[in-house]
Amino acid sequence: MSTIKIMPCLDMKGGRVVKGVHFVDLRDAGDPVTNAAFYQNEGADELAMLDIAATLENRKTRLEWVKNVAAVIDIPLTVGGGIGSLEDIELVLDAGASKVSMNSAAVKNPDLVREAASRFGSERITVAIDARRNKTMPSGFELVVAGGTKPVGQDAIEWAKRCESLGAGTILPTSMDGDGTQNGYDIEFTRAVAQAVKVPVVASGGAGKLEHFYEAVNAGAQILLAASVFHFRTLRIREVKEYLQRRGVNVLMPPG
Repeated sequence: MSTIKIMPCLDMKGGRVVKGVHFVDLRDAGDPVTNAAFYQNEGADELAMLDIAATLENRKTRLEWVKNVAAVIDIPLTVGGGIGSLEDIELVLDAGASKVSMNSAAVKNPDLVREAASRFGSERITVAIDARRNKTMPSGFELVVAGGTKPVGQDAIEWAKRCESLGAGTILPTSMDGDGTQNGYDIEFTRAVAQAVKVPVVASGGAGKLEHFYEAVNAGAQILLAASVFHFRTLRIREVKEYLQRRGVNVLMPPG
């Protein structure tokens, strides 16, 4: 059985970590460097940092944020937001990221996924897939872009398969219906993506209690991303790992 990883997520805006519900009503959740060091110390296996305003503001990811966070951790760091070219990817990796996450840019130019995987290696390329329920789509899930604000008219599960075929090494699906609600991951969406692809799938959007993490593992996710529950100390990483371990899930326990 593969080792399940816990990945706190730093949603960035204006140099601060923020967290909202459905990407709006944002609350301040502290300094990214302080948070990153804290999460590594807590036993996080990986860390995500998403510049949530970059695409909407039509600008690049702020490289100084990446450098500052990468300097205080040695766990893998996935950086996303405003990444739209091979040059952007190279700059973010050079700033200290281990992986990059693409979303809107990949939808706009699927060849970017293939070119990036070829140049930097599939293991460094994550494609984030945001979706909403839409009964007119074959899978029932429609792809959305621009921070969840624009529907694309494309089936999200078919897009996940295509991203894998283009060379993406990880798929990060987020249900806009669940983001920030703490009502649980969208298990139906997570399972549909996990069954459609062979690469690791990151469960994202809506974790609120211990059971939600276990449900995501059962749905086929190998990496469990969460933000609100960790930022506001509703749950601790060790607590989540101990719970999963008791349920028979293989996790890496932090020392101490």
